[in-house]
Amino acid sequence: MESWRCLFALSICFCLFTSGFSLIENFQQAFRIVEPDPGHTKLRISREGLEAIERITNPIAAVAVIGPYRSGKSFLLNQLLSLSCDEGFGVGHMRDTKTKGIWVWGTPIELTIDGVKTSVIYLDTEGFESVGKSNVYDDRIFALATVMSSVLIYNLPETIREADISRLSFAVELAEEFYGRVKGQDIAFEPAKLLWLIQRDFLQGKSVQQMVNEALQRVPNVNSDKNIAQVNQIRESLAIMGDNSTAFSLPQPHLQRTQLCELKDGELDTSYIKKREQLKELVASIIRPKIVQSKRLNGKEFVAFLEQILDALNKGEIPSTGSLVEVFNKGILERCLKLYSEKMGQLRLPISEGSLQEIHEESKTEAMKSFDEQHFGHHHAKQSVDKLDAEIQIAYKNFLLANEYKSSKLCEGLYTRCEDKMDQLQVLRLPSMAKFNAGFLMCNQSFDVECVGPSKVNYEQRMSKMLGKSRSLFIKEYNHRLFNWLVAFSLVMVIVGRFVVKFFLMEIAAWVLFIFLETYTRMFWSAESLYYNPAWHFIVATWETIVYSPILDLDRWAIPVCLILAIFILYWRCYGKRKHGVRGLLPLYNTHGSNRERTD
Repeated sequence: MESWRCLFALSICFCLFTSGFSLIENFQQAFRIVEPDPGHTKLRISREGLEAIERITNPIAAVAVIGPYRSGKSFLLNQLLSLSCDEGFGVGHMRDTKTKGIWVWGTPIELTIDGVKTSVIYLDTEGFESVGKSNVYDDRIFALATVMSSVLIYNLPETIREADISRLSFAVELAEEFYGRVKGQDIAFEPAKLLWLIQRDFLQGKSVQQMVNEALQRVPNVNSDKNIAQVNQIRESLAIMGDNSTAFSLPQPHLQRTQLCELKDGELDTSYIKKREQLKELVASIIRPKIVQSKRLNGKEFVAFLEQILDALNKGEIPSTGSLVEVFNKGILERCLKLYSEKMGQLRLPISEGSLQEIHEESKTEAMKSFDEQHFGHHHAKQSVDKLDAEIQIAYKNFLLANEYKSSKLCEGLYTRCEDKMDQLQVLRLPSMAKFNAGFLMCNQSFDVECVGPSKVNYEQRMSKMLGKSRSLFIKEYNHRLFNWLVAFSLVMVIVGRFVVKFFLMEIAAWVLFIFLETYTRMFWSAESLYYNPAWHFIVATWETIVYSPILDLDRWAIPVCLILAIFILYWRCYGKRKHGVRGLLPLYNTHGSNRERTD
C-alpha cells in the first residue's frame, strides 16, 4: 500500500513538471543567468535563473548596469527597483566582487511603451578589474551586456578615465557593424542606449554632458602612440554616436558609503533622492523593447537570443563583433546559397562548359546581390561574404562533376550507337558506298549535335578515329565484295536466263559480264588492277544507282523484292503462257521440234 502511495505521488509530480509547473515559488529575488567557467575566462548559461525570464510573455526591455567593481552597481539597481539591500541584489563592501557573472531580478517592472505593454528586467553585471580575473573575461561580460540590453548604464565613480573609454571599443564596433543600416531594411538588433552615469558631488561648474564631451575629445598624439591613436578613434566614434547616448550625474547618497544598506530613504541625502527619481524617469523615457531582426522578443525568445550571443562571444580567445556578424548572417547566407542552388538546379545537364560557367556567374551574382542587400555588418561582413563565395564554389564544383558525368554518359551512348551503326554497315548484304556514306554522315552529324558538355572533346577524338578506321576498312573490302557479288550475280543470271525465264539476251549479257570479270583478272594478274578501269567505274556507278537511293534501299528490301520477282516469274512461267499463248516480242529459246517431215 505504501509503495502505491509513493508511485501516485511521483506521478503527480511528473504531471505537474511536464505541464509547465514552476519549481520556483518566489520570484521576488535575484537569479543568476550567466556564470563564469572554472577558468574564469569564458561565460556559460546558468539554467536556474532562466525560468524567471522564460515565463515572461510580453515584449522585454533590459536595463543593464556595467562599471568597475565596488562602484555601487548593485546598490544602484536596488535604488531603481525601490528595494533594500536585504530584498534586492546582493551588495558587498569587501575587496573582491560580490556579483559573479550576470544576475537578473526575477520580477519585471511593467511599463507601457509606445502603446505596447512591456516587461522591463534589470541586469546586474560583474564589475571590471576585480582581483583574479583576465581582461578577456571583462570584455565578454561587457559585450554580452551591450548586446542584450536596451539601456546600458555605464556607472563610473567621480570621473571618466581613459581606460573607461577603451572599454567601449566593443560598443563602437557594434555600432559600426550593425547600427549603420539603411532605413527601411531589417536591423540585427536595436542599439542599446548608452547612459553615462557619473557619481560625483561637484562638477566644478560644468554639466555632466560637458564633462563627457570633454572626455571624448581627441588627445594630442605627438609621438604617434598606438594606444593613444586607438583610444582617439574610439572617442571619435563615440562622438558620432552622440544621438544614441546621454549623460547623467548622481551625487553620493551618504558620506558613510559602507553603511548605505542600513540607511532608510529618510536618512539619505535629499539631493540624491531627487536625482534618483529623475534617473528613474530618464530610464523609463529612453527604454524601448528589445528588437532583433524587426521582432520584439518575449521571454523564451530573449533566452534563445542570449544563448546564441553567448556561443558567439565564447568563440576564439577574445570576444569579437565578427563572431556576432556570423551569427546574424548565418540564416541569410543559407538562403542566398539556396537561391544559387535552385537557379543552378533548373539546368538540364549536360550543357557546354561555357554555358554552365555563364549561368554560374549569373546565379552567383544574383546570390551575392541578395546577400549584399540583407547582410549585417560592414567591416566583418567580408568574412561572411568569403564564406558564401566558398560555399558557392563548392556547389559549383558539384555541378561541374554532375555535368561531366552526364556528358560522359551521353557521349558514350552516342559513340556506342555510332560504333554499332558502323559495324552494321561493314556487313551489308549488298555493299553500297552511298549507303555507307549516308550512315557515316548521319552518325557524324547526330554526334556533333547531341553530344554536349566537357566530355565532347575527348569523345570527338575517339569518334574521329573510329569513323576513320571504319571508312578505311569499308573501302578496302568494298571493291572485293562487289567483285564477288558481280561474279556470283552473272552466274545466277546465266542460269535464270537459260532455264527459268529462257531469255536469250539476259543469258548473253550475263555471260559477257562473267567473261569480262574473269578474263580481265587473269590477263592483269589481280582483281585490284580492275578497280582502276573506267569500265569498272561505270559498273560501280550503275550498281550504286540500283542498290541504294533515298527512295529505295535494295539492301533492306532485297529479299522481299526477290520473292516477289520469283513469284511473278513462276506465275508467268506456269500460267501466263498457257492462258494467253502469245509469242513474246523478245527472242526466247524454241524448245519445240520442227513440224517438217524428215526425208530420205
